[in-house]
Amino acid sequence: MKPTTNGLLASQSSSFPFPRFRGQPPIIYTDKQKKNLPKFVTLSLSSDSDVSSSRVACSRRAILIAPPLLAAAASLWPSISSAASDISSTVADTSSESAALPPPTADAPPPPVSVAKEEAINSRIYDATALGEPMAVGKDKKRVWEKLLNARIVYLGEAEQVPTRDDKDLELEIVRNLRKRCIESERQLSLALESFPIDLQDQLNQYIDKRIDGEALKSFVPHWPAQRWQEYEPLFSYCRDNEVKLIACGTPLKVLRTVQAEGIRGLTEPERRLYTPPAGSGFISGFTSFSRSSSLNMNPLTQIVPFGPSSYLSAQARVVEDYTMSQVIVQAVADGGGTGLLLVVTGANHVEYGSRGTGLPARVSRKIPKKSQLVVLLDPERQFLRKEGESPVADFLWYSAARPCSRNCFDRAEIARVMNAAGRRRDALPQDIQKGLDLGLVSPEILQNFFDLEQYPLIAELTQRFQGFRERLLADPKFLNRLAIEEAISITTTLVAQYEKRKENFFEELDYVITDSVRASVVDFFTVWLPAPTLSFLSYADETARPNSIDALRGLLGSIPDNAFQKSLGGKDWTLNLRIASVIIGGLKLAGVGVVSSFAAVGSSNALYAIRKFIKPELAASEQAKRSPMLKTAAVYGGYLGTSSNIRYQIIAGLIEHRISDELSSQPLLVN
Repeated sequence: MKPTTNGLLASQSSSFPFPRFRGQPPIIYTDKQKKNLPKFVTLSLSSDSDVSSSRVACSRRAILIAPPLLAAAASLWPSISSAASDISSTVADTSSESAALPPPTADAPPPPVSVAKEEAINSRIYDATALGEPMAVGKDKKRVWEKLLNARIVYLGEAEQVPTRDDKDLELEIVRNLRKRCIESERQLSLALESFPIDLQDQLNQYIDKRIDGEALKSFVPHWPAQRWQEYEPLFSYCRDNEVKLIACGTPLKVLRTVQAEGIRGLTEPERRLYTPPAGSGFISGFTSFSRSSSLNMNPLTQIVPFGPSSYLSAQARVVEDYTMSQVIVQAVADGGGTGLLLVVTGANHVEYGSRGTGLPARVSRKIPKKSQLVVLLDPERQFLRKEGESPVADFLWYSAARPCSRNCFDRAEIARVMNAAGRRRDALPQDIQKGLDLGLVSPEILQNFFDLEQYPLIAELTQRFQGFRERLLADPKFLNRLAIEEAISITTTLVAQYEKRKENFFEELDYVITDSVRASVVDFFTVWLPAPTLSFLSYADETARPNSIDALRGLLGSIPDNAFQKSLGGKDWTLNLRIASVIIGGLKLAGVGVVSSFAAVGSSNALYAIRKFIKPELAASEQAKRSPMLKTAAVYGGYLGTSSNIRYQIIAGLIEHRISDELSSQPLLVN
């Protein structure tokens, strides 16, 4: 063990390894005693270490100078220890950082950022809670999806009087989008169907578990028409493939028919306990008094209809349906926990006016908060103006993209933003656009295109003065480019053909050359003009102002697309028959142009020939050219334009420009 003198000092540390000397007073020597001290002292120290003892020789001088040296060392030790600790901590931090940081990699590319692409929604959505006319929701449907996700129950009210396949397309669209959002928020999505009675729940479970197929499930609903199963099949297949639970909430067919024929008195006692509300719970609440702004008081004619026995039986049947569905819905919400989302597909009459009405949401609201329910009407036939104090018929009105729209088609707030950004006033716009804005038929994109076109002086003059140019430019901003290209090609090829035909007589027969060139130019102008798509708002205004107009032909032509391959615009659904009719109508238009232009060209040519013959008889006598027959020329040229030119323009302007060019939008050279 190494010797130490710390045990001889009163200021020794508590960590001194020899406890025997701790707390000992210091040894003080007098001068006389110092002289008698030996020069060498032998200290024998015991230790618990492996070495039992060690002998250390210390000189007298070492003992005398040890206290001041140790005191100085003790005074310097805190600063040295703090500096050493700082250095050690810095080294430790540096080493830890260097150990934590991975070794640098050479040109490591950053990981790709995955951006969730929002699916485009082409259907039209209206906020029915707004005062006055329902407010169209713009392209940003985020607010709609947020409201749907914040609810626990979302009712999808189908059209009952005139069922349509479009409702099933909307239901599939809504289920698909909500399913994606529920996965992100880790929520369970379920779909309850009134069309399936509750006694078929086991069969639905087997279908979802893929123990039976669609044909087997179809056999359990033999009362369904074949078309109805075809409409539901895509929705069922999606739910099966994506683990969306299907819930049967309809009343059994036997029970429903018994109530419709005999009333609840025809039910057995067990059936009454299952399918009818208990006594005193408001069995027919709302059917004898329509004080809640129900849909029946919208039409005064319905108030004079007698409420006979058959009507009362129908009312009982509806109450049984509502009660049965409400019991299933409440149980499904309880089974789904606190985060599940339940979609209920039922008739619109069961969910109108929500929890403030007399239907299904009102019964469910007795056990579930009203704010947890949301009503969506699918493709309603009418839109009502909501006055202050009246209950909204639904939260949202949802229309399929294939449904025609003749009023209130676009978000008026977005229209106002486009107007303000352009610094334009409504009264300064053309009359047809003003009427389109009043009816809600002008989309923000079309209005922005109109303002962009007015930045060019020539185009601005054409759009302000000529409605035909304006209608075509709004439907197709490249219309003038197409017209200029067609005219340039037409005039060039006509002049080349005339020169090849007349050779050295080209300048002598210049009047005929000009006549043929003008005819070709006019014909090509109408070849582009007539089949070009148009966007007119005056026709909608006329139909609104005069629903019984005698102009049936104009209405028929307005329902036909301008081009066989034209994309559906403004909610119009153009069937195959209408597209074939557009080819026929376009051919008749161009054939008429060919006949009229031939009469004009041949007539003007004959008139010029007569004038030249009158002025210079000798020049006319020397010409042996045979004159073209007027009727034959008109028939041949009209047939040519109605067939060849029509088909060519249908393909070029429709298939290539309206279809293929959209797929090549990322290649400007190919698009041009």
